[in-house]
Amino acid sequence: MTRTFRLTLAYEGTRFSGWQSQPGRATVQGTLAAAIREVSGEEVVPRGSSRTDAGVHALGQVVSFETTAEHDARTWVRAINARLPPDVTVVDGEEVAAGFDPVWGAVSKIYRYRIHDAPWRPVLARHLVWRWKSRLDLEAMLVAAEALVGEHDFTSFETMPSTRLSKVRTIHRLDLSRRRGGDDLPDTELWVEVEGNGFLHNMVRIIVGSLVMVGCGRRRSDWMAGVLAARHRPAAGPTAPPQGLVLMSISIDPNRIRPPRPPAST
Repeated sequence: MTRTFRLTLAYEGTRFSGWQSQPGRATVQGTLAAAIREVSGEEVVPRGSSRTDAGVHALGQVVSFETTAEHDARTWVRAINARLPPDVTVVDGEEVAAGFDPVWGAVSKIYRYRIHDAPWRPVLARHLVWRWKSRLDLEAMLVAAEALVGEHDFTSFETMPSTRLSKVRTIHRLDLSRRRGGDDLPDTELWVEVEGNGFLHNMVRIIVGSLVMVGCGRRRSDWMAGVLAARHRPAAGPTAPPQGLVLMSISIDPNRIRPPRPPAST
């Protein structure tokens, strides 16, 4: 009998070429699949709710896989963690109904981006932040961010080319604040936290790169509304580097079950 398990995964993405398996490259999906294979001998392709890019981190990636093994969820978590490298861990796991799909069931995601803009370089947190060498104007960035909240066409904030048919997404909140950074010094980092019902490829990083253009004075706060209306990637700012981005959490609706695949035509 085939059973389905849901895992919550955390990882530091520094050495990985993203979530999705790629020949000859270290990926989170491939690393997890190898650990599952060591436990049960099965060739399993775990399915992640978010296809994080190379260098991007996660604290709340939601993953599912199917297995015929008889292990319970607790045994799976313990056995997989014993075989994962130090930069990946399973936070928790549970058995779920057949047909559970973390992509289909995701209703919202929260990402956090960390920018270090103090006069000195980050030391302990250097792999987890975008180092910006001048103080950013938080108030100007807050004003610019207001234009992005709500349901919009985010074409300007997606890396091209794209195969997605719809560019409409909803940002529920976009918060910016100064925080004590990873080096435990006050006001060294500026955090951008965004929650939405879904994101286009590199959407969060392009939003952050555009907000930084406002924060450093290269663009006015009212520029952001024009970028959104342009629906053209070159209108926006640069794509922020990956190391500052963390997938914090994914909200799953357990009642949203993947519809059955249609039978293959003959």
